[in-house]
Amino acid sequence: MKIDWAALASVFGVSLVVTVALVGLFTLGIVALSKLSAPAGSATGVTGGSAALARTGAYACFAACVAAVAYGIYLIVA
Repeated sequence: MKIDWAALASVFGVSLVVTVALVGLFTLGIVALSKLSAPAGSATGVTGGSAALARTGAYACFAACVAAVAYGIYLIVA
C-alpha cells in the first residue's frame, strides 16, 4: 500500500482553510446578532437602518454556512 502524501496534505490544507472560514463566518453572524440584543442606549447597540443591516448580514452569514455544509454533504453522498 502506497500513500499519496501530496494528496493527503492537499486535503488537510483545504479542510483546515474551509473549517476556519466557516467558523469565522458563523462568528460574524453571532456578533451581528449580539449587537442587536444590546440595549438601545448603550454604545454597542444599533438602531434604525443599522439594525436591519446587521440582521440581514447575520442571516446572510448563517445562510452561507448552511450552504457550505449542504454542499459538503452533497459531495460526500454523490
